[in-house]
Amino acid sequence: MKLSKNKPVIMGVIVGVILGALVGYIFRSSIHQTSATEALEQVENKPLYWVAPMDPNYRRNQPGKSPMGMDLIPYYGNDANTEEGNVTVEISPQVINSLGVRMDTVSYQQIETTVPALGTITFNEDQVYHTNPRVEGWIEKLHIKSSGETVTKNQAIYDIYSPQLVNAQEEFLLALSQNNSQLIQASEEKLKSLQFSKGQIEQLRKNKSIQQSVTFYTPYHGVVDTLNIKTGSYVKPSDTLMSIINLDHVWVEVDILKKQAASILLNQAATMTLDYVPGKTWYGQVDFIYPIIDAKTRTLKARLVFENTDYLLKPNMYAQISIAVNHQQSRLVIPYEALIRTGGSSRVVLASGEGQFKSIKVKTGEFYDHYIEVLEGLQAGDQIVTSAQFLIDSESNKSMALKRLSPDSRHGTVQETLQ
Repeated sequence: MKLSKNKPVIMGVIVGVILGALVGYIFRSSIHQTSATEALEQVENKPLYWVAPMDPNYRRNQPGKSPMGMDLIPYYGNDANTEEGNVTVEISPQVINSLGVRMDTVSYQQIETTVPALGTITFNEDQVYHTNPRVEGWIEKLHIKSSGETVTKNQAIYDIYSPQLVNAQEEFLLALSQNNSQLIQASEEKLKSLQFSKGQIEQLRKNKSIQQSVTFYTPYHGVVDTLNIKTGSYVKPSDTLMSIINLDHVWVEVDILKKQAASILLNQAATMTLDYVPGKTWYGQVDFIYPIIDAKTRTLKARLVFENTDYLLKPNMYAQISIAVNHQQSRLVIPYEALIRTGGSSRVVLASGEGQFKSIKVKTGEFYDHYIEVLEGLQAGDQIVTSAQFLIDSESNKSMALKRLSPDSRHGTVQETLQ
C-alpha cells in the first residue's frame, strides 16, 4: 500500500530527469553549432596573404613592410576583380578634356613594317675576274703598278715574252704564205685560244711581223684587288696574276634576329643609309638568304644587292639597312603607346563608356614599327586609351589598394571618381 501511494512521485522524478537530460543535450548541441559557425567565420576572415599596395607581385604570408616602406595589405581572396586589378575608374568629362585623354579602336590591320639591321658592304663575288696566262713566259713590262688601281675595259695590263706565243705567230704566217684556208683558220683559232686579240691578229696578218713581246689587255673594268706579279716574273698558266673587282653592284651582308627571320623573303625591297654619306639613300633588294643560323651570333645571314653607279659604296663600309616586310595575314593590333609594361605583365586602359575606365591585363605578340599584336585580353572594336593612360592606370591601382584595405567591401564594387 505504501508503494502504491509513492508511485506517482517516483514517476514524476523519472520524467523530470529525462526532460532535464534532453534539454541539456539540446543546449549543448546549440552551443557546439554556434562555436563551429564562429570558427568558420574566423577562417573565412583570415587573409590568404599580404600584398604590397603599389606592387601586386610582392606577397608575404604575414604582415610587414613593402620594399617601398609601406604597410602590406591583407588579401582575402573573395574578389577576382581586385586580384586582377580590374577596378573601374570614373572620370568626369571636364577632367577627360583637361588630361588630354585620347582613345583608339582595337582592330585587325594588314601590317607593313621594316626590319632594321646593320650590314657590311662587300664586293659582288659574281663580278670578280681572275687573270691567268695561257702560256708560260716572262713578264717584261707591268702596266699596273699596285693593287687598288682602277682599270678600264681593253686597258693594257702587262707585256709577256713566251716562246709558245712566238711559235703560234710563226704557224699563222706560214699558213698565210701557203694560202691554205684550213691551216689559216686553225692557226688563227690557236692564237685566239692563247688570248690574242682580234686587233693583234689583224695587225699580224697585215704586217707579217712576229711580236717577241706581246701585250695583253683586260676585257673587264673595275678595281685591282690583288696583284701577284712584278716585272721580270716568270709565270705559268696555273698562276693568278691579278684579280679585278667590278663595283657597279655591291653586296651587303646583314644579320637578322631569329624572331624576325621568318619575315625575310627573296626580292623584298630594302633601303640603305651610310654615316659616311649623310642624307643619301640607296635602294636595293634581298638577293640571297643563307640556309644556316650562325652558331655564335644565333642570327640568320642575308645578302642584299645595291647599285653603285657613283662608286660611293666601298667594300667593308658599315651600313644601316631597313628591309620592308608586308605581313600577309591581318593581325589584331593596338598602338604601341597604349601599352603599359610593368615587370612581367602588360596592361592597357579599356574605355567602358560614359567616362568609365579600367586597367586590364593583355597578352602581346609581335612588335611592329608603331603597333603591337594583341593575343589575349582584347577584341576588335574595343576602345582603349592612348594618352594619359598611365595616370588612369595609377588611379585604378590606388582604388584596388583601397578595396583591399577595406574587409567590408570585399563583396561589393568600388568605383573611384575623378572630378
